[in-house]
Amino acid sequence: MADSYYSADLDKAAQRGEPSAVWRAGQARRLEKIRRYGADSIRGRVLVNGTGIGAYQSRLAHDARLIVGLDIEFPRLAEAKEHNPLLVCAKGEALPFADGCFDAVLSNEVLEHVQNDRVAVEEISRTLAQGGRLLIFCPNRGYPFETHGIYRKGEYRFGNKLFVNYLPKKWRDRLAPHVRVYTRHDLSELILGLPLAKEVVRTVFGAYDNIIQRKPSFGKALRKFLHWLEKTPLQRLGLSHFWVLRKE
Repeated sequence: MADSYYSADLDKAAQRGEPSAVWRAGQARRLEKIRRYGADSIRGRVLVNGTGIGAYQSRLAHDARLIVGLDIEFPRLAEAKEHNPLLVCAKGEALPFADGCFDAVLSNEVLEHVQNDRVAVEEISRTLAQGGRLLIFCPNRGYPFETHGIYRKGEYRFGNKLFVNYLPKKWRDRLAPHVRVYTRHDLSELILGLPLAKEVVRTVFGAYDNIIQRKPSFGKALRKFLHWLEKTPLQRLGLSHFWVLRKE
């Protein structure tokens, strides 16, 4: 019984992603980018689309005039409730909000997990006010590792899997049917025809906190080197896309 529960829980984490329960350098670095490139938008009415346990929401509450967190997983919202009073349980493809009611929407590693990413982006665009900003982090297909694990022979295998994302799409999606991964072209196609103009198009590496915890000197050197790569054309090998889109 315990084994079957653990298996179901692991499958659910694979399908929906698993938010970090510990705030570390990686999250702090992303928050700095959100504040820097979100500009005046994050000081208005903000939606954290896929808030999880509310880590970013509680910190952005210091910036925003109003901030709402949305997630499809009710147990996560129950955890988030302690520090975040405004929470909604709903799907990203059917946002229960009026047109143009938000100045900023944050989507942090969420699009890859929704059932229909195009509809989810259409809904975000609908709820953004004119001049509002969508801030997206999502997995980069150019990163050498698939970080969400894979399925082999019907069994989920947790962990970073080398070069899976470099396989032809048909093969890659057979190993990782539970999560999408994007090229820059894919993201451009995703927003095609929507009133969303690109303001920031970047690729970022992680902070590698786990490696630093195990091997501090090596991990810090690796992080410094990879963050330097973000200033070069090799940024395309980064962990995640970071895009900021402004509604026209």
